[in-house]
Amino acid sequence: MSGAGGETGQGQLIVGPFNRVEGDLEIRLDIAEGRVSAARINSPLYRGFERMLPGKDPRDALTIVPRICGICSISQSAAAARALAMAVGEVPEPQGERMAALIHAVENVSDHLMHFNLFFMPDFTRPQYQARGWYDRAVARFTAMEGSALKRAVEARAGLLHVLGLMAGKWPHTLAIQPGGVTRAPSERDRLRILASLTAFRRYLEDTVFGAAVEDFAALSSVPALMGWQGGDAGLFLSIAADLDLADLGRGSGRYLSFGAYPLEGGHGFAPGIWDGGAQPLDIAAISEDLSHSWMLGPAAHPAQGVTDPDEDMRDTAYSWCKAPRLAGRTMETGALARQVIDGHPLALDLVRDGNGGGGVLARVAGRLLELARSQILMEDLARGIVPEARFMAGPLKISDGIGEGLVEAARGALGHWLRIEGGRIASYQIVAPTTWNFSPRDAGGVPGPVEAALEGLAVQPGETTPLSVQHVVRSFDPCMVCTVH
Repeated sequence: MSGAGGETGQGQLIVGPFNRVEGDLEIRLDIAEGRVSAARINSPLYRGFERMLPGKDPRDALTIVPRICGICSISQSAAAARALAMAVGEVPEPQGERMAALIHAVENVSDHLMHFNLFFMPDFTRPQYQARGWYDRAVARFTAMEGSALKRAVEARAGLLHVLGLMAGKWPHTLAIQPGGVTRAPSERDRLRILASLTAFRRYLEDTVFGAAVEDFAALSSVPALMGWQGGDAGLFLSIAADLDLADLGRGSGRYLSFGAYPLEGGHGFAPGIWDGGAQPLDIAAISEDLSHSWMLGPAAHPAQGVTDPDEDMRDTAYSWCKAPRLAGRTMETGALARQVIDGHPLALDLVRDGNGGGGVLARVAGRLLELARSQILMEDLARGIVPEARFMAGPLKISDGIGEGLVEAARGALGHWLRIEGGRIASYQIVAPTTWNFSPRDAGGVPGPVEAALEGLAVQPGETTPLSVQHVVRSFDPCMVCTVH
């Protein structure tokens, strides 16, 4: 990551591009008295997927939209399949839905693993931390290309992805998830192979990440209990977090959004909803996308009525290609922490209480670790529930005019696809990705997006052009910038 411009005590600082992040990201910081007084996040890469789709056969979306991203392509596939299913009135087979949930969970878990080991923890190997007591251990574990934790994580991830090779055919960009279920019916032998892969991954989590049973970590119910955890790489992170006071760094608004992860016949693996001082139901109709600070033309609108019309003149009042999603006019943070808060897990709820830092860097990363542990248990349950003799695909799919929405949870948070079919062709297709929510620009009221707000007040040390505090906060949100602008 490189920085340029301004004095760090007073003035302006341009930070970017961020390495280890998929896609471009640039942040303009206003600095006053050695702290960030305002931040503006630029998503400089416009891609145009929403403009590629109109006029095409609705089934083409299942092939095109996974290409939005090479990290969360299954999330895009799952959202597209659900949007198409709703639009044409298709109901997926319950066993197909279960298998789709397992395929999706494998991708999300893989993303969490890579974020922790490759994107987030290497920042603590920087020379600025060499006087810290944990530094040598962090260097040995997380130095880029050399750390022992990185090598082990890549090996474990490769083993877990065997499940996708078996059931999804390939990763990324599978066509296995369809509106009616999944394309491959697993045999009993497949079920046992899936369970064997999950058992091997559990062994890695318990030996390396947690240093204890995943059930023990999932059972933590308070921040003091969490901070007393000493096992595995999670214990190393928590000791670093305590030393650097990461609980208070980059605190969020305390408002969280989840579309609900892994829809199943009897509900969701992790519940949908919002959290704003308490659990509340989610009103999808209250979503709108503000364009006042985006290089886009048109009024604020719900995604179902939204348009993607680039402002080729790139007016001066705007500073990003990213739209600004809002829920009833409010910014909302989304991601693993949001899912665990909305699902009501006691540790997640304690992490976002004001007295515990109110959802800062510690909370976001701990939320991912908690979800890693809980997802392992969920994946094993999904695999054990496979019934090989059942139907896994409804169909054949009949295309008809209609409107549909596909609401899923990618690793980074709430992902929504909105589809309208007219005359047997796609008339409109709009996408709101997790990073669009978190890394949005200001809205018409001048309210900054979640990450912009979380950066305000951060200390910038004399001579810093790439502030470590900024890096920690940005990476705690786990941006995937190619998913941001379509």
